[in-house]
Parts: sequence; structure tokens; C-alpha cells
Amino acid sequence: MTQSFDVAVIGAGPGGYVAAIRCAQLGLNTISIDEWENSQGKASLGGTCLNVGCIPSKALLESSENYERAAHKFSAHGIKLQDLSIDVPVMIARKDKIVSSFTGGIAMLFRKNKITAMHGRGTLLKSNNEREAWQVEVKNGDKVEVVEAKHIIIATGSTPRLLSMAPVDNERILDNVGALALTEIPQRLGVIGAGVIGLEMGSVWRRLGSEVTILESLPAFLSAADEQIAKEAQKIFTKELGLLIQTGIKISAIRSSNESITVEYTDSQGELLKLEVDKLIVAVGRVPNTSGLGAENVGLKLDGHGRIEVDGHCRTNLSNVYAVGDVVRGPMLAHKASEEGSAVAEIIAGQAGHVDLNTIPWVIYTSPEIAWVGKNEQELKSAGVQYKVGQFPFMANGRARALGETSGFVKVIADADTDRILGIHMIGPYVSEMISEAVVAMEFAASSEDIARIVHAHPSLSEVLHEAALSLDKRALHI
Repeated sequence: MTQSFDVAVIGAGPGGYVAAIRCAQLGLNTISIDEWENSQGKASLGGTCLNVGCIPSKALLESSENYERAAHKFSAHGIKLQDLSIDVPVMIARKDKIVSSFTGGIAMLFRKNKITAMHGRGTLLKSNNEREAWQVEVKNGDKVEVVEAKHIIIATGSTPRLLSMAPVDNERILDNVGALALTEIPQRLGVIGAGVIGLEMGSVWRRLGSEVTILESLPAFLSAADEQIAKEAQKIFTKELGLLIQTGIKISAIRSSNESITVEYTDSQGELLKLEVDKLIVAVGRVPNTSGLGAENVGLKLDGHGRIEVDGHCRTNLSNVYAVGDVVRGPMLAHKASEEGSAVAEIIAGQAGHVDLNTIPWVIYTSPEIAWVGKNEQELKSAGVQYKVGQFPFMANGRARALGETSGFVKVIADADTDRILGIHMIGPYVSEMISEAVVAMEFAASSEDIARIVHAHPSLSEVLHEAALSLDKRALHI
């Protein structure tokens, strides 16, 4: 007999598992269908983010930053170390333990909320109009089952974009999975793509001793960020961290031998160059994962980028079918997917779920960190918006000085007439935590004056945001 549910969620990444939990909290009988397997071939909830993305990368970043502090910064505190070394397998084991604790935690939350978890690939079959339900095939190896649900939430995430000339084997040529599982430090590491994954993984292995070269096809570094922030980041990553970053390049060939990998490319000046490395990370973005979903069988509409078309409430063109996260429009960010998943659950339950894509924070967990929300200067100039800018450096902040982390600044952009905040951009220590104040301010349509009038604790890094808001009217106090 076919099992029937109120909601079937296909995918158990940040969008899917949050959607399933919220549906269950709202009293909906929910099944989660997910095909992810760990390296041992066992079902592992959490999708890319928890298994081979957000969480493991942050674990390695923390390990590498601790190593760098011990090697280069502890002496300024009077702390002396001798014979410093890094045990890479132990570092990787720590990362794996963190991952398994979180994926196991989601399984526990599913049990707590009485969510049925089914391992396998979910494919939409058809709508059963008589029963007002959708049929979903779940295939796990040779085992095939069919379940029914009144509502479907698609949260199948994204997969790495591939380069035909660089076939990933995760031995020599790596994607994010292989980059997170290296058991020794490569002497020479190449990275194709200067996005979030490329910069974070390049930073990890550079701190541990690799010679890292990052090749980016776009002419500008971090083109999604505010131009001033991007220039500051490139300067810091190049001069302080030692990353070699080349933009505006065009790769003509990638050749692999037993000894090395050679990347042939033309630089921004048209000169033909060769890069020889021991390992190569391919990080050229991600694409929506709709493979095997059955979109063509049921008439589910996709756009020109392969994303599922949805309206402002994540509804697809099919009745009672929703889609969230990386598989739809908007930034490919875990927290955006989670909020969409929660919002859709509330909509299904008759509530007013909502996500404002204009106030989604972006974070890059390099050192220093980069974070922003809202519009940047180049976007406002292009739109002809009149604005004013204030900024303040971490160098002039007491807490940053005490931490020994003084690189970067905070930048506040506000409407020239109304003073309403249009965007806030940061590069510096722990800005991944500071950006939330900026998001709250924008959600409540705050002005720069509102932030300027709020008392910020002293000494704290948040004072840099306070001073940046003050500086819009030339009232900054400590510079």
C-alpha cells in the first residue's frame, strides 16, 4: 500500500531539512526524501552544506588560522613555541567528527519531530487528481518505492560546475569534496575560480604552507562584492596571506602527468603562460541540481539557467509544488535556503511565510572575513541612485587592536535624501557576526542616523559599524 503524507520534501540540505522540521512543527505529516551518502556509502542528512560545504570548510579554516596564529602571531603576546607542526590527518579527522555530529543531529531532530526519512532519489511521477496528491518515486539502488503527498517541496540544491578540460577525480584534480579531504599539504596548489570556495580553500592550504595560485576568468576580483571591499581584499590576500591571484585569464589546456598538472592559460595582457601544480582545485561555481527530478515528465518549468521557476512565495507552475534554495532564483546560500524552506512550510500551513531577498547577508569566511547586505556602490551608480557613504577602519578600534586583527573597514551606504540604509559592507575580523546588526537595520528600514544613535558596547568590534554610521555626517569620533 502506498504511503501517504501531507508534505514530501525532496532533498535534506539546509533548505530541505529545515522545511521538513517546520512542516512537522506545524502538524503536517512529513516525509523527507534524500539520496546523499557519506564516504562509507551510508545515508547522511544535511546535503552539501553539512557534508562537504559550509561546516567542514569552516572547521578547516579554523584549524589553519590557529596554525597561522601560533606560527606568526603568538610571539607578539609573549607566547613562545618551538618545533611547531601540523598533523593533517588529525585536522581532517576533527573536521569529519564535526560533520558526523551535525548530520547525526539532524537525524535526531527528524525522530524528535516524527518525520519519516527515506533514503534514495526522489522523482516526481504524476499528480493523482482524485486523491489530490502527487506521486513520488524513491529509488535506492534496486529498491523502488512510491509515496504520495498533497504538497511537494523541492530542495535538491546544487552541484559543482564542471570543466570539460579538467575532469575531477578527487585525487589530483579536485572539487570541493576533494579539497576538504586532502591528507597532506601540497607543495604547489592551483585553484581555478576566485569565488567563495576557491578563496576559502586556497586560504586553508596557503596558511599550512602551500604555494597557492588562483586563476579567475572574470576581469574583476570578487565582482559580486562592493568594488572598494574587493580591492582591499585582494590587497590583503596578496600581500599578507601570500595568495597569487590572477584575474581576466583564459585557460587553453590542462594536462596531467604522473609528476604534476600543467595549466596553460592566457593572462589579462594576452601573454601565454603555464602553471605547474601538484594539486588543482576546480571551483568555478555551482549549478542547480534538477537531474533525475522528473521535471520534463510533469511539466515543471525551468528557466534558461536550469533553475526551477518560482514566484515570490516559491510556488512553481505546478499546483501544490514548491521549490527552495539553490535550485531557484536568488543567491546560493544555505541561510537563504533555510529561510525559504521555513517560509514555504508556513505557507502550506496557511500562514504568511516570507523571505526578503534584498536583505540576505553574504559572508566569505576568509581572514579577514568579508560580509555585506544590500546594494553596493557600483549597483547604485548604475541605477542612478543618489547616495552618501561613511566608513571606518578596524585599525582605529580598541578591540581589534587587542585581538591583533586590524585589517579592513566597515562601509555604510545610505540614500542621499532620506538617509535610509541601502547597503552595509565589511571586511575585517568576525564580520560574519557583525553583519546581522546590518540586516536587522535594513529589515526595519533604518537610517544611518538610527545606527549612529544606538549605544554600542565598548570595547567591541561593533563600534566600527557605529563609527561608520557617524561618519556619513562627518561625526566619526576616533579618526
